[in-house]
Amino acid sequence: MNHQYNVAMSLARLKKSVAALRKHALAYPETSEDFPWGHAAYKVKGKIFLSTYLDEKEGSLDLSVKLPVSGKMALTLPFASPTHYGLGKHGWVTAHFNVGDEMPRDMLMEWVDESFLAVAPKRLVAQIEDAE
Repeated sequence: MNHQYNVAMSLARLKKSVAALRKHALAYPETSEDFPWGHAAYKVKGKIFLSTYLDEKEGSLDLSVKLPVSGKMALTLPFASPTHYGLGKHGWVTAHFNVGDEMPRDMLMEWVDESFLAVAPKRLVAQIEDAE
């Protein structure tokens, strides 16, 4: 019973992290959420900048972002790997977390920021920078 409770609590933490990433991604202008392949994909002007997949059966979360600036550093982390399907060679990084893993949420939010800025149209990036 105690083990099941701990797994349920850890899964709840993963869900909370997914919700925070979703909220952060959708706060950008002209973004939308789509569900191709059963994954949540966050897009700006039709281009994906964040993909998340929460597997409740396995108790895991995968998220992929485009990291042209910090990608090489990101790939040194134990939970990060180049994104499959040839996307890794274009700067895409996938982070994988299991139930119970510590998630560096602040860093992941920064990755979402970097990915958005890498994918968004230049006029949109300029609009955001002008607002800061």
